[in-house]
Amino acid sequence: MATSCATILLIVFLSLQYLAEANIRRYKFNVVMKNITKLCSTKPIVTINGKFPGPTLYAREDDNVIVNLTNNVNYNVTIHWHGVKQLRTGWSDGPAYITQCPVQPGGTFVYNFTLTGQRGTLLWHAHISWLRATVHGAIVILPKRGVPYPFPRPHTEKIIVFGEWWKSDVEAVINQSTQSGLPPNISDAHTINGLTGRSGYTLHVKTGKKYLLRIINAAVNDELFFKIAGHNFTVVEVDASYTKPFNTDTLFLGPGQTTNAILTATHPPGNFLMTISPFMDTVVPVNNATGTALLRYKDTTTTQSLTSSKIPPINATSIALGFSDSLRSLNSPDYPTKVPLKIDHSLFFTIGVGVNPCTTCINGTKTIADINNVSFVMPTVAMLQAHYFNKSEGVFTDDFPGRPLTPFNYTGGLNNLRTKKGTKVYRLEFNSTVQVIIQGTSVIAPESHPTHLHGSNFFVVGKGLGNFDPLEDPKKFNLIDPVERNTVSVPTAGWTAIRFRADNPGVWFFHCHLEVHTSWGLKMAFLVEDGKSSNEKLPPPPSDLPIC
Repeated sequence: MATSCATILLIVFLSLQYLAEANIRRYKFNVVMKNITKLCSTKPIVTINGKFPGPTLYAREDDNVIVNLTNNVNYNVTIHWHGVKQLRTGWSDGPAYITQCPVQPGGTFVYNFTLTGQRGTLLWHAHISWLRATVHGAIVILPKRGVPYPFPRPHTEKIIVFGEWWKSDVEAVINQSTQSGLPPNISDAHTINGLTGRSGYTLHVKTGKKYLLRIINAAVNDELFFKIAGHNFTVVEVDASYTKPFNTDTLFLGPGQTTNAILTATHPPGNFLMTISPFMDTVVPVNNATGTALLRYKDTTTTQSLTSSKIPPINATSIALGFSDSLRSLNSPDYPTKVPLKIDHSLFFTIGVGVNPCTTCINGTKTIADINNVSFVMPTVAMLQAHYFNKSEGVFTDDFPGRPLTPFNYTGGLNNLRTKKGTKVYRLEFNSTVQVIIQGTSVIAPESHPTHLHGSNFFVVGKGLGNFDPLEDPKKFNLIDPVERNTVSVPTAGWTAIRFRADNPGVWFFHCHLEVHTSWGLKMAFLVEDGKSSNEKLPPPPSDLPIC
C-alpha cells in the first residue's frame, strides 16, 4: 500500500512538473554561416541553425519562451522578437545598443520573455546593421488550450514569409553606402519562403478545404502586394491582433507587418500563380522584380496549364490605402478595443529624409533621415542599461522634441534639408496615454514609411494625405474599432495618427522599418518610467546580459 501511494505521489509530482514545463517553450539559436545559391550565384549568409528563413517559434498565449543564442559568426548579433510586447522583459527586446549590447562572436545570451495576452502571427529578426536580410523567421502564437479562433477553424495552417535577396554581401552593401553617402544598391530578387521563381515554393491544397495563411513581410526595404491568381482572401488578423473579417483579392504588407488570411480552395485541380510585387508611389528606386510561387491542387497533372493574374501597378496607392482602410479591430466582448480616449501626451512627429554635408562622401553630402529634424545617433552602450543604472550622461538625453522646433509646409517640397544629430528619448510617465501624429514630409522625395513601435501595440485612429489638420482631421478619428498594430505604413506625403498606453517600463525603440531609413537615422526612443508598485517596475538585468 505504501509503495502504491508513493507511486501515485510520484506520478502526480511528475505530472505537475510536466504541466509547468509545458508552459515553457525552449529553443536553441545557433548563429552560423551557410552557403546559399540563388540567381545562379553562391554566397555565404548569416543564418540561425543554417536555415533561411530561420526556424519557426511555436507557443501559446501566456507561454514563457526561452531562446538560448550562441554566436558562431564574426558579426555582432542581436535578435528582436517583433511585436512581442515584452512586458517588464525589455532586456530581451533585442535592438542593439537600445536594450542590449550585441552578442559578440563566440558569445551567448538567453532571451527570456512571456507572451502575455498575445496570440497570432509575429516574426523575429536580427536587429543590428542589415543582418535581418537573412536572419529572420516566424513566431506562431496559438490561443490558450480550449480557446477557439474567433473565425471558422481552418483545415490546416501554412506560413508564408516574404524576403529580399542580394547577390552581393548585404553588409558590404550598407557599408559601401555609408562610406559613399549614396543610397544603397537595391535587392536583386524577392523571395517566398526563401525561394525564388516558379520552381521554388509550392503551396499544396485540396478542393473544398480552408487554409489559414500566416503571412509575414520580412523584406528589408520593400512594401509588398500579395496575390494568388483566381482566389480571394478573408483577412482575420494583422500583427497578432484579430480584425473584423473582410474579403479581398490583394493583400498589402510593409516590412515587419503580418497578416492572417483564410484561403478557400474552390477550384478543381490546377496550378495558380502566387505573386509578391513592390509598392512605390514616388520617385524612389525600388526592386521592381516580382517574386513568384505556385498554388497547386491535389491531383493536378503535369500537363495542366498555369492560371495567372495581373499584379497591381507599382504605384497602386488606391489598393494600398484601400487595404489599410478596411482594417478594423474585432472589438468583441472577448477581444475588446481599449483605445485611449483621454490623452496625456499629444505629439507631432515629422518623418522624412534629407541631406547633410559630408567631406569624405562622393558628392560632398550624405543622405540622412530624421524625426522632428533629429537624426538619431546610435550610442556605443545600451540605453536601457544606462537608464537602469542611472548612468545616462554621455549616452542619451531626454529632450527629444514632441513637435518640430521649426514648423514648415511638410508636404510642400524642398524644405529644411539639414538636420541635427542626437541620441534623444522622449520621457513618458508610467501608464500615461500617448497620441502621435506621424507626418510624412516631402523633403527630397515623399515616401511611404512603415513605422514600428517596440514594447507596445498601438491603435491606428486616423490617416490622410497631405498635411494633418489639427482642427478638422481629429473629428474623423475612429475611436470605436480602430485596428491594433505594432507597425503601420504612413502614406506618402500624408499622415497617420496612433494612440497607445505607456504601461511597460523601459526604453522602447520607435523607427521606420525600411532598413535603409533606419540606417540613415529615422528613429528615436521612448523612455517609460517605472510605476509605483513592484509589478510596474523594470526588473534588474539578467546576469548574462552582453557587455559592449
